[in-house]
Amino acid sequence: MAVQQAVGSDPYFPDNGDPRYRVHRYELTLDYRPGPNRLSGTARINAIAGRAPLNEFQLNLADFRIGRVRVDGRQPHYTHRGGKLRIRPAKSLRAGAAFTVEVQWSGNPKPVSSAWGGIGWEELTDGALVASQPVGAPSWYPCNDRPADKASYLISVTTPSAYAVVAGGRLLTRTTKASTTTWVYEQSAPTSSYLVGLSIGKYQTVLLGDPGLGGVPMHGHIPAHLLPQFSRDFARQPGMMDLFQRLFGPYPFGEYAVVVADEELDVPVEAQGLSLFGVNHVDGARGSERLVAHELAHQWFGNSVSIADWRHIWLNEGFAKYAEWLWSERSGGRSAQQLAAAAHRVLSSRPQDLKLADPGRKSMFDDRLYQRGGLAVHALRCALGDDAFFRMLRGWLGLHRGGAVTTSMFTAHAARFSAEPLDELFEAWLYRPALPPLPLAETRATA
Repeated sequence: MAVQQAVGSDPYFPDNGDPRYRVHRYELTLDYRPGPNRLSGTARINAIAGRAPLNEFQLNLADFRIGRVRVDGRQPHYTHRGGKLRIRPAKSLRAGAAFTVEVQWSGNPKPVSSAWGGIGWEELTDGALVASQPVGAPSWYPCNDRPADKASYLISVTTPSAYAVVAGGRLLTRTTKASTTTWVYEQSAPTSSYLVGLSIGKYQTVLLGDPGLGGVPMHGHIPAHLLPQFSRDFARQPGMMDLFQRLFGPYPFGEYAVVVADEELDVPVEAQGLSLFGVNHVDGARGSERLVAHELAHQWFGNSVSIADWRHIWLNEGFAKYAEWLWSERSGGRSAQQLAAAAHRVLSSRPQDLKLADPGRKSMFDDRLYQRGGLAVHALRCALGDDAFFRMLRGWLGLHRGGAVTTSMFTAHAARFSAEPLDELFEAWLYRPALPPLPLAETRATA
C-alpha cells in the first residue's frame, strides 16, 4: 500500500490510471452474448481517496455506452471520452475517505489499440478471451488501470449455457436458468487490473495431477479434440509447481488454471491464477514446455509481487525467464549456465542499447529484455551462491506478497544477502546498455 500511495502516473502510460485514489474491491456483473459479441455490465467499485481531497477522479473505460454512474449513491457529473471516464462527485471526497462508484455500460467489446496491436478483449471464432497486458483491461470493464493499484474481485458472468466461463480465482457458483448459465468467481488476493483473466468458450475441464492434502488444485480447460496432446504437453506442470514452491516459497493463490483457446495466439499470456495458451502451443511433443514453466512462474513474479510501474517489467520477465532455466536444469535438460551462455551469445550479436531497469515503452516487450533479465538473475545467483540466492528469493516473495515493488527495492533486498557489495553488478546488468561478460560460475539449484 505504501508503494501505491508513493508512485505517481506511470511514465510509460501517463493516460492510464489515477494515483489520487486506490481501489479496494471490484464487483463486476457481466452478461455476454458471443454471437453478436455484445457485453453489458455493472461495476461496483469500492475505493479509498488518497492524501488529498478528491474533487474529481477518473476511471479507464473503452468506447462503451454509459447507462448510469453513481458515487456513494448520488449522481455525479461525468464525461466519457478517449478511454477516460472522468467523474466529478456531487460532494468532494475528503482525504482518506472510503467511497463507492457504480457504473453501468454496454456495447461491443474490442481490443484497445496499442503499439503491439490490439490488446484486451478479443472476440474468437466461437467465444472470447481477455489478454490485457499492459493496458487492455479498459477494453471490458471500468478500472483504475495501473499495475500498483491492486484489488480483490468478484466476477459474475452470464452467457449461453453451451459456453464455459473461466476466470482467475475460485469458482463460487454456477447457476443455469433456461438457456443461460451464470458463473461467479472470487479472486480474494490483490490483483492488478491487467491481470484479471477471463475466457469464454466450449471447453472440457480436466484435473492436472492430484493436489493431495493442502496441495494446489490445478485444472486445464481445453477443446475436447486437443485433450490427448494437452495431456502430454502439460503432464509435467505438477512437477513445476512442486519445484517452484521449493525454490520460491508457497504458491501465492488458492488455485491455478490453464486455458487453451481453440485458436492460435502469438504468445501465451498470464493472468492472476490463470494462464492462456493457443492451439499452437499444444503439439503433443512438449514443444512449448518452457512457456508452461514461464507462465506458471509469473504467479510469483509479476502477479503476487507486482511492479509499481512498467519501467520495472524486467522484475516480471527476467525472473520468469530464469524459471524456465531452473526447470530445464532440474528436469534433465540443459543447465542454467548452459542456457545463460546461449542467451549471452545471442545478445552479444544484437544492438547494445537496452537499459534493463528502464527499457522505455517501445522496448518493454523486446526479446532482449527477457534474455538479459534472465542473465541478470543468473549473474546474481553466481555472485550470491545457491544457498543465499534462494533464501533471498523466498524472502523477497514472502515480504512483498500481494504488493507492488520497484527495481531499487529489489537491489536493496538482494544486497542484504551478500557479503560483498553488489553495486557494480547491478550497475552493469541493470543500468548500462553494454552487455557485461557472461558469469562463469557453474551452479546447481538447491531448495
